[in-house]
This record gives sequence, C-alpha cells and structure tokens, in this order.
Amino acid sequence: MCGIIGYIGHQDSVPIVIKGLKRLEYRGYDSAGIATVDSTGVKIVKNEGKVARLEKNVDESTLRGNIGIGHTRWATHGAPSDTNAHPHLDETGKIALVHNGIIENYDSLRKLLEREGVKFETETDTEVLVQLIGRFYHADEMTLAEAVQAALQDVVGTYGIVVISADEPDSLIAARMGSPLVLGIGEEEFFLASDASPIIPHTRNVVYLDDGDLVEINKSNYEVRRIGDNKPVNKVIERIEYNLEEIEKGGFPHYMLKEIHDQVHTITDTMRGRLSLETGTAHLGGIAD
Repeated sequence: MCGIIGYIGHQDSVPIVIKGLKRLEYRGYDSAGIATVDSTGVKIVKNEGKVARLEKNVDESTLRGNIGIGHTRWATHGAPSDTNAHPHLDETGKIALVHNGIIENYDSLRKLLEREGVKFETETDTEVLVQLIGRFYHADEMTLAEAVQAALQDVVGTYGIVVISADEPDSLIAARMGSPLVLGIGEEEFFLASDASPIIPHTRNVVYLDDGDLVEINKSNYEVRRIGDNKPVNKVIERIEYNLEEIEKGGFPHYMLKEIHDQVHTITDTMRGRLSLETGTAHLGGIAD
C-alpha cells in the first residue's frame, strides 16, 4: 500500500514529512519522495529504495518550506525507479501531486493529452492525473482547487491525492475516492495522511475524509466540499483515543488478522485498470508485445 503525508503550517515541513513517511513504512513500499513549495517554486527529492535513503538525499539538498507533501510508493504502473517515484509534476513544473490508488482510464487520458502536445516523463497513471490538472489550471485560468475538481470529473478509478502549486504557495488541496485520507487539525497547522499514525505525534484532533470529498487548506483554515456538485460539507472533528500500535493494526488484535481482512481490498486494487468489465478482456501492462 502506498502512503501519503502532507503538512501546511508555520513549521519547516521537511522533518515532519520525513518522520511521517517513516511511520508509514509498515504499509510496504519500493520508493519514496518529498516535495515542498515556497515563493521560489516547487522542489522535489525522490528515489527508489528506503525512506532512509530519501532522508540522506534531503539532508544533502536545500529542500525547505512550510508546505510539504511526501509519498511511499508501491509500484503499479511503471517499474520502481527514481523517475517513477512520487511526487510527480505537470509539464510546467509548477504543480506537484502524490497519489494513492489506480486511475483505471489513465491510458485513454494519456493518449488525449499526448494529442494535445503533452510530453510524459514517467510510465505512471499518476503523472496522467497531474498533467490533466495542469491543463485545466493553465488553459482555463482556474484556481488549483477548481482544476483538481475539474480533472477528477474525468477520472475513473481510486485515489487519495494531495496537490501543491508554485502559483498558490499558501494552499494545499486533497481529495479522496476509495483511498483513505485523514486530516489532522493543529494550532494554525494541518496534517494529511493515509492513516492517523503520522498525525498522532502532532495532534489527536482529526477529520476523516469520505469518498467524494475535496478539502482546500490554507495556514489558518480548511474547507471540505463535494467533488461532484461543489457543495460544502460540515465534517465532525473527532479525537483519537487509541495508540499508534492499534492504528497500525487497523483495530485488529494482530497484524496477520489485519492482512487476512485486507485481502478483499488488495485483490480488488490489483485488478483495477487491468480487467475490463465491458469487454471481458484483460490489459496487463508490460507484456502487450
């Protein structure tokens, strides 16, 4: 399972994101990456391999910023590599995105974007999504939240995404459909993660996003709306009472039982984008020849 961590607030996001990624290592992964945004633009460090390698590469970089997103990837589309690791950028280099899930119609969207002149750097379905967001954002002069919402109208599949833009360096956008996202609420700072484990060291006040939710966050406030009709949603702030080990076990008494119950989700996700219910055919990337 891939892992997501995001931060916006008054602290340097880099150590928060790195520590959050370490909390998510139990989910399994093959590559990791981090992106920050400030007045100078979006900066990314990412690599195949462990978070420890990413941490070393980050320490050797100038990566800093009060807004940051991070990701641990478990490869689906495209082999594990530095290039295919998240975060991914649109063609302008101004929008960065991390993504859990699978975009089932990525192939048709990619061909559409290629016909419009977009050049892709990776083999991933995630780059298709960030390029699509970039097209709406720059061509139609939308806000970042509007561009994300418009792009997701064209997407079939599952996603938990977090998006940042150099043109809007004081905001962070996230959305969910089938892939969990939790919003942690601190003192003029906010956290996003695939589960609560990276959030607990900072705050125990959380909002669980539901399928179809989009949240726009700045350093002082957040607003949740529905992707389909843009209607605002009043979310209940819940307080986490359980400990880190209980979170990682998903409420089950031990890891093996959790993994047994996870099988229905992992098998379904494995088949996403590879089986066509309309034609009854299979599409297995990499062996078409």
